[in-house]
Amino acid sequence: MDRKTRKILLSNQQEIILETGKIAKQANGSVFLHCGETTLLATACASPNASEEVDFLPLRVDYQEKFSSAGKTLGGFIKREGRPTVHEILVSRFIDRPLRPFFEEGYYNEVQILAYVYSYDGIHTPDVLSICASSAALAISDIPLIKPIAAVRVGMIDDAFVINPSTQQQKKSKLDLVLAGTEDAILMIEGFCDFLTEEQVLAAIEEGHKTIRQISHEIHLWAQEVGKPKNRDSIRLIPQETKNAVISIASSSLEKALKIAQKKEREKASNAIFQQVMESLLPGGEETQHTKVNVQLTFKNLSSDLMRKMILHDHHRLDGRKMNEVRPIDIEMNLLKRTHGSALFTRGETQSIATCTLGGESMAQRYEDLHGEGTHRFYLQYFFPPFSVGEVGRSGAPGRREIGHGKLAERALAAVLPTKEEFPYVIRLESNITESNGSSSMASVCGGCLALMDAGVPIKRPVSGIAMGLILEKDHFCILSDILGAEDALGDMDFKVTGDENGITAFQMDIKVEGITLHIMKQALASAKEGRTHILKKMLEACPAPRKDLSEHAPRIEMMQIKQSQIGTVIGPGGKQIRAIVEETGVQIDINDEGQISIASPDPKSLARAKEIITGLTAEVEIGKTYKGKITSIKAFGLFVEIYGKEGLCHISEVSNTRVADLNDLFKEGDSLEVKVLEINDRGQIRLSHKALLGSALPGGILPPPPLVPHKGVHK
Repeated sequence: MDRKTRKILLSNQQEIILETGKIAKQANGSVFLHCGETTLLATACASPNASEEVDFLPLRVDYQEKFSSAGKTLGGFIKREGRPTVHEILVSRFIDRPLRPFFEEGYYNEVQILAYVYSYDGIHTPDVLSICASSAALAISDIPLIKPIAAVRVGMIDDAFVINPSTQQQKKSKLDLVLAGTEDAILMIEGFCDFLTEEQVLAAIEEGHKTIRQISHEIHLWAQEVGKPKNRDSIRLIPQETKNAVISIASSSLEKALKIAQKKEREKASNAIFQQVMESLLPGGEETQHTKVNVQLTFKNLSSDLMRKMILHDHHRLDGRKMNEVRPIDIEMNLLKRTHGSALFTRGETQSIATCTLGGESMAQRYEDLHGEGTHRFYLQYFFPPFSVGEVGRSGAPGRREIGHGKLAERALAAVLPTKEEFPYVIRLESNITESNGSSSMASVCGGCLALMDAGVPIKRPVSGIAMGLILEKDHFCILSDILGAEDALGDMDFKVTGDENGITAFQMDIKVEGITLHIMKQALASAKEGRTHILKKMLEACPAPRKDLSEHAPRIEMMQIKQSQIGTVIGPGGKQIRAIVEETGVQIDINDEGQISIASPDPKSLARAKEIITGLTAEVEIGKTYKGKITSIKAFGLFVEIYGKEGLCHISEVSNTRVADLNDLFKEGDSLEVKVLEINDRGQIRLSHKALLGSALPGGILPPPPLVPHKGVHK
């Protein structure tokens, strides 16, 4: 293929250039995308045939940011990119979620999409561009994609929407919204904001969709010009005979089974019906005119059709609830006594044990990306063990779903956290899903918020979360509040919204079909507001406000500020000084490059001692200030007193209002003495006075008796 390019000029004057025929020519489809000096490559490849045992689309998406693209290399010993970062996993999900529903029905060939960032200019962020590039690679390939999609980011600065804001602009934005869709509809939304209203969110979606229409239309025209004919040879459609046979055997009994309210009993009844179908159509497991895969797919489709009919026409949900009804909520605070904060949040058959851990700067989550290194002072980790759905399965490192759900809940709660100055702790939240039947990420938001409050974190305002569903048939639709797992799997939309009654902090939507209009989204947001307000009311009944005091098991943190020039003094050669402080006091000490020191310890005495040592190392003596110092030596002409590691002279004439014959009669080395700084000369020598603190003469010129009783005994 000859080199072909397509230029797309957006309304904000950004230019996207798509290029093919030069790079990765052996892939089914490949696109080199340029925007400014950001360049990335997206490739799409498919296996020649589909496995006969597969009844789903085996799509794999991997996104990788090359550090060389920004003129950097990885820190540490290993310099080669390897295990994907959390950000790369999230972008891989961004690419996967809107594309997956748009492969043609019956296409089960293994598909792999790889996207690599090869150049990054620090201005044009590559995540949304990777969605456009991947869509274009599929569109010009022979892989049967129904139609191309596109994606944009929408920011909000000074109440004005910005399309694809630069990295600097995004720092000022109240909104971080990623949208993906086709010319006709939105398919994916992921957004985080600072309590925007439903109307503002809808306006942002509408504004972003204008640019999506333009990009997806240009990709469509380009694919018609340079694309390969679609290869549909391996598409496997279910024979009508199999459909009729499964419906005949299972329809009536399955409809009754789907009306069983309890999840486990409903699944048990449904599985028994499926086994009956398999034994009837595949006796002895032998495939005849019906294959196992086709029977499985038909049974799943029948379950979906019956559920949708129940909801749309009979207004009956699987568990018998009304369309806008939230499942029963039960909350137990301070469930785990040795954690810093905990809550058990149960909504129907979905349950989360949320815990909060507070700590010093060393507990922060370190990361490294194209922008440099940094730390996250707040992070939420989501755990989804197989027992939560009554299954035997993999347990270990988090999968992509766990990382995605955790990040959604984390960013939903980030908007309500106090500043570092208000609350100097690093905060780690865990959401341990112990039972799941839909919307466990929103249970993580609710449980996480309660755990923060139980830990005594002074959050700005509490928030809750709810997941909305949708059943859509042409012009007839029904919105579902607080969806079950089956309603998510068999329905058309999963729309998660977090916030309170006055605004939104996060929202995420995945749509499996076109046809979701702004009118439908408006109704879904209105129902979500009603639902999350109801949930929030239940949360506040259990925990009206954050606990006033921290847990006795939580560390106490003191913050100190020193000059940058004094950092070396506190650390010492090779860290000798700071290690000595830690060994003596047992505290945890962290110092940043600006000279801000964090001292953490559960023991107030250790905390005070560490602070005293650091103050002694760094404090500077000021003229006119009063200090309590230690006498280091006694001379005939005065006392040498140490203050903050520096010696000053308190001349014998400045010791008392009356004459002193011999200072040794009154003081000994090591005694404490309160003194006032009179002068610091050009050589740094300090002149002190104890007399200045004793008061003036009495009326008539008579001096008061000198209070010369030293702090630690008197010699006579």
